[in-house]
Amino acid sequence: MKTAQHILCLTLALLTSLATVAQRGLRPRGDVNCDWTVNIGDVNAIIDAIFNDTPYHSLYTYALDINGDHDINITDLNAVIGAIMGDELPPMPTYSGTRPVLYINTDGYRDIVSKEDYLNAQWWIDAMGIDGYQSIGSADAPLMMQIKGRGNATWTMHDKKPFRLKLSKDVAMLGMPSNKHWVLISGTDYWIGQFNDALPHEIGRLMGMSWNPRQEPVEVVLNGQYIGMYFLTEKIRVDDNRVNITKQRDNETDSTKVTGGWLMEIDNYYEPNQIAFTEGNGWVFWATPQSPEELSDVQRAYMTDFLMQADSAIYCEDKSSTEWEKYIDMDSLAIFYIIQEIMDNIEAFHGSCYFHKERGDSTKLIFGPLWDFGGSFSRYTSTYEFDHFIYDEPPSYVHLRWIAEIAKFPRFQECVRQHWQRFYTDVYPQMDQFLKEFGDKTEAAGNSDYNRWPKSECDNIKNRINFTRNHCLNKKIAWLNSQWGKAE
Repeated sequence: MKTAQHILCLTLALLTSLATVAQRGLRPRGDVNCDWTVNIGDVNAIIDAIFNDTPYHSLYTYALDINGDHDINITDLNAVIGAIMGDELPPMPTYSGTRPVLYINTDGYRDIVSKEDYLNAQWWIDAMGIDGYQSIGSADAPLMMQIKGRGNATWTMHDKKPFRLKLSKDVAMLGMPSNKHWVLISGTDYWIGQFNDALPHEIGRLMGMSWNPRQEPVEVVLNGQYIGMYFLTEKIRVDDNRVNITKQRDNETDSTKVTGGWLMEIDNYYEPNQIAFTEGNGWVFWATPQSPEELSDVQRAYMTDFLMQADSAIYCEDKSSTEWEKYIDMDSLAIFYIIQEIMDNIEAFHGSCYFHKERGDSTKLIFGPLWDFGGSFSRYTSTYEFDHFIYDEPPSYVHLRWIAEIAKFPRFQECVRQHWQRFYTDVYPQMDQFLKEFGDKTEAAGNSDYNRWPKSECDNIKNRINFTRNHCLNKKIAWLNSQWGKAE
């Protein structure tokens, strides 16, 4: 049966002329084998997909799914045969043209299915004539990179995938400082209007944090298929233009050098290279080293002892003690914490929580940079009454390390109040303008993203921003001001 259908399709294809399009970076619908034409190769590929039960994959097989039912079936096959015979296929969703377009073609147009293994790829950016941006490379003169998947829930639970990029050389991307290492954040299911990373990072900058990842919204074409609006983001790493601390070697054994620099992440899942100990309240504390990544016994012993001493000082009964301040920079923690509260990010000290430490016997943990505000305003969405601190009534799957205990120290409380006054007086008045500009920049691209990914919740971004500002953001800020601010 399979052989007979192959022969039938081959005969049909040979009796007709091929439907072709010029290769301009975007493939036509029905082009499965990435040759930028709709021909017998695509017919054979779609037959193989049907007969071999090829699982539906949102990226690779999107060109096959002609009728948009998230299945590869006889209807799609008939549509491709019709296209070869001259019928019009429905157009593929495409970019809005209001943001720079990042083109990526993997070698052999292979699909990206791994978070561990990089694929070689070519890339270029078309700035689309937008003021303030420059094109990089071209279809005729692309640059080289490697690309793989990234993320946890965003990689496993969503069709629209995030990616990690490693360029072949340092490049200044869209006005951001030159580097090889970048991230494409997918912005999946951010019903609040996609600003959940951009706004806190802007607040952090205005509050004087040393560095937070910059990002620019871009529209992405992967292997000739438009895959939506992404946020091209600086990857957190030790670097002169990023986390600017001393670079500590992997497996360092010199005891005078293992005091720093350290870039660590409080994590919510186990990894083999982590430093782990029991926190003062009985929960397991996982800290994943980001730099250095591979630890010698000397390195592991130093940081384990440092964190456990900090933990012991935090969980002391005497809350007038200043012992914990020998280990943690209070000002950086206060600013970091305030921003998490503003966004009501219930996963703030649960995972993706970074701190760093410069080399030296007397240096302290500096909290930051900021990362991952996907959990923002996810509580109380039935009532929109954001009148709790983030460590009050957290979901059962969330445990916030340290912050609930540190919040009991009067000196920390006063430090928070002082930084809150700076925020409320100097930064808060600038937020409306920032959100307006963000909405103007992303609205059209978000609507195009929604056409490609109806579950992405990227449509009507300006309306989503206004709703979130009125029902969540301003309510949480007003409540925090009633706790930390002066009477109005």
